[in-house]
Amino acid sequence: MDTHKKAMKCLNDYTIILRPDDNGTYVAYIPAIKGCHAWGETPEEAKSELNHVFAMISEEYREEGKNLPDDVEITVSYAS
Repeated sequence: MDTHKKAMKCLNDYTIILRPDDNGTYVAYIPAIKGCHAWGETPEEAKSELNHVFAMISEEYREEGKNLPDDVEITVSYAS
């Protein structure tokens, strides 16, 4: 076992995008982690669900002996 392995990242290590969805719900996701997204009736519910999804994905990475990816830098731009 590699004793120099990086410490497992937590949700706070990532940029979380939270936005309204087309159907009146909200979606929360982590762009750096494929498949790490969740929906909710409110922004708070979407973020709460994202915690569960992140925990499951983190466990999968740990079981496979892989480190979670690094966060990505997000640039926000608006169409004019």
